[in-house]
Amino acid sequence: MSYFAAAVVRDDSGWTAAEVSLRGATDIDEVADRLRDVDQEADVSLLFVEGDDAYLVILRLDEGEDLRVFGSDSAYAEESQLGALLVGDLKTSVTGLDGDDEPRPVSTGDEESEQPVVDPEADPVGDADLLANLGISAQKLLTLCTHEGMMPADVTAEICQVLGCADEVEELREV
Repeated sequence: MSYFAAAVVRDDSGWTAAEVSLRGATDIDEVADRLRDVDQEADVSLLFVEGDDAYLVILRLDEGEDLRVFGSDSAYAEESQLGALLVGDLKTSVTGLDGDDEPRPVSTGDEESEQPVVDPEADPVGDADLLANLGISAQKLLTLCTHEGMMPADVTAEICQVLGCADEVEELREV
């Protein structure tokens, strides 16, 4: 499987981005260490791992501590070693929601439409609320990840647009 891993880190001067190699990583703690190494002094560090144009995993560290992880689909753990490393230990239930699977209004421009919280084909895992204080609610993250036609790169781009670091991540893709 191929992957793209981009770290975005925020300090007093704003967001910066760097590509991160996950080759040879043996566990999630080693992946977190590689994220820490991007900027030891960062207030917020995020790692977006896009696997084989099908899966997205987001890791978050606040001030280098308290690792939180979200995966767009638990199937990634079965599909690759990297997926198993990143999401294999996560519980199958998504956190950060109100606890029911009822359809909720999802804003689509000026209109509101009823859509299921989670695509029945996908099984998001981990902490869907990990970006809430950065402007991406759990509901918005799940909607992005399960929207038909959205690739992991599209989801990363949408999130980074809200965060204000879309140009930095796009530059990494062009290298």
